[in-house]
Formats: sequence, structure tokens, C-alpha cells
Amino acid sequence: MRPIPFVEVQEVNGRRIVIATGKRKMAIARAVVKPGSGVVRVNGVPLTIWPMEVARLKMMEPLMLAGKDLVNKVDIDVVVRGGGFMGQASAVRMAIARGLVEYFQSKELLDLYMLYDSTMIKGDERRTEPKKPGLKHARSKRQKAYR
Repeated sequence: MRPIPFVEVQEVNGRRIVIATGKRKMAIARAVVKPGSGVVRVNGVPLTIWPMEVARLKMMEPLMLAGKDLVNKVDIDVVVRGGGFMGQASAVRMAIARGLVEYFQSKELLDLYMLYDSTMIKGDERRTEPKKPGLKHARSKRQKAYR
């Protein structure tokens, strides 16, 4: 299996720990996947009580696709900074998906994520277009009034 970018594997006290990162727009998330009992925390808050429901469901997608039998074997701690709440949710989603694939070394899980939504692993390369000199915004033009 080809290594996934932005993933680091460490051995601490004989336990395998995977550190994965995810980025979306200005949000950067770092997920630490280690052996445990299925607890997922984002910035110290359990994912099940995350305040924004749309963002919570987006963050839970890789966990639901992997299934309870795999997720209950690991604890995931995610730290996310920058961006807006949906950008952070996408960054967390990517970090969790990359971490689970690398932790379990599962080609089937990788194929499942790529088939469902390839941005879970590869990321989304879209960025804001830069502002042009002499204009107010990236694509704004001076209006003409003939009549």
C-alpha cells in the first residue's frame, strides 16, 4: 500500500500511535490515533456533543464508514485551529480518515473512503482567488453607464 501523505507513525511504550493532519482552506487539524476504547475528542470536547450538528455529522462520516468494530479499538484526539466551522469540520474529517487508514493499514478502508469521497484522503485543492490590482475584488470590474 502506498504511504498516505501527512501521516506520521510512532512507537511509544510498545504502542503504535499515528499522527495525521488534514487541511481545508485556512483550517488545520491534527489527529492522534492510539489504541483505546472508541473515544473521539475534538479540541477536548467529545464529538458526540459537538455543538454544531452539520459540522458534527461531517466529522463523523469517516467513523460511520469504518464501522463500530474498527472505531471501538482506537481513541482519536483532534486539535483544530483556524478557518471557519465548516472548514474545520472538513479538516477534522480528513485527519481522522487518514489516521484510521494508516493505523489499520487497510487497503479496503482506503478504497471505501476514495469511492465515497476522495477529498477525505486527497484533500480539496480549491483556494480563494487573489485580488487584482486596481479592482475591489478578484473578479469585479468597473461598471459602465451609457444611458
